[in-house]
Amino acid sequence: MKKFRKLNRQRKNRAFRVSNAVKRFSTRPRLCIFRSNTNIYAQIIDDSLEKTLVASSTQDKDVRGEVTNGGNCSAAEKVGELIAKKSLQAGISRVAFDRHGFKYHGRVKALADAARRAGLDIGAAGEEKAPKEGGKSKSAKAQSGDGGKSKTKENKSPAKPASGKSGAKKK
Repeated sequence: MKKFRKLNRQRKNRAFRVSNAVKRFSTRPRLCIFRSNTNIYAQIIDDSLEKTLVASSTQDKDVRGEVTNGGNCSAAEKVGELIAKKSLQAGISRVAFDRHGFKYHGRVKALADAARRAGLDIGAAGEEKAPKEGGKSKSAKAQSGDGGKSKTKENKSPAKPASGKSGAKKK
């Protein structure tokens, strides 16, 4: 039981970090999801108005008739399509994806991909952040082969003796 409490606490901490980052850096409404063992829920929230604009889940009548089990990828795809249709009808075409601490894998990925295919602009799959100004990105460091370290005189450390002994004199 301790293990499950620890995992749930870690997921809640991740959810807090992810949601706050989405709220802080985006002016778009956010597509927030919740995944349980038996169902998946999605809602589009406008944080400036503090209102839920559109919501959908595997417990909706439209989806419940089409799927037998709400806890699998095909059900998540149906919810993704339905949330995209509802949001486009409400005039919302661009959203920020809030995975709410869940890994972008399996049902979460299926929901996001289905919403993207149905016409909702979530952003490109696997989209990378732009590198900061004045610094190298991780990929640029990897391509240079030196791990981002330059070979200048300022960065070189003084040469150590080859014998491995320190230069200190003994009495």
